[in-house]
Amino acid sequence: MLDILMAGGWAMLPILICSAVALAIVLERCWTLRRSSVLPPGLGEEVRNWARSGQLDPNHLNTLANGSPLGELLASALAVRNRPRELIKERIEDTGRHVVHRMERYLNTLGTIALIGPLLGLLGTVIGLIRMFMEVMRGGVGDPMKMAGGIGEALICTATGLIVAIPAYVLHRYFRSKVAGYCVAMEKQATELLDELTVNQPAPAPRTRAPRATAATTESSAS
Repeated sequence: MLDILMAGGWAMLPILICSAVALAIVLERCWTLRRSSVLPPGLGEEVRNWARSGQLDPNHLNTLANGSPLGELLASALAVRNRPRELIKERIEDTGRHVVHRMERYLNTLGTIALIGPLLGLLGTVIGLIRMFMEVMRGGVGDPMKMAGGIGEALICTATGLIVAIPAYVLHRYFRSKVAGYCVAMEKQATELLDELTVNQPAPAPRTRAPRATAATTESSAS
């Protein structure tokens, strides 16, 4: 295997670096995006029970916010639980954007590797073909081994680039869809908590406008 990789030429080096980075990202995201870590089972119901019983001291909120992405989202709503519904909803949306950004960490890098993997393989292919034609120009076509070396280098780079790019692309799409599913589940839990926090809030009083003085009233007042 080492001989095959070395036969691919110097263009194999960036491909191998990309493969190592992609493997590290995949392992890290697999660990970070575990469902039990993002959406702890029963956490939403437990937080709603806290809201009903009034167990909302700062220690509870800090522990909740540091425990999981869902906990951070729910803690942001509890921190402003005495505000109007629209303000609580706005806080949830702001926190949700930060939570989603962290869950999508490194996914852009993984997508970039999936994109440039075939391009690096193509670069190695072009370099191998150029080397083959240079050998032909110097020594003619009498020695087929010179041509075989360039063709082999080209094929190895192409195959290696595709081997790196195809799994990276598949896993990039997989993690994206996984984050999207988590977002839907967290939105559901946040909406249920929002309803729990605002169910007993009084409706905002409608604004009343002072009646305008009629012309007759104005004239009578003037007289």
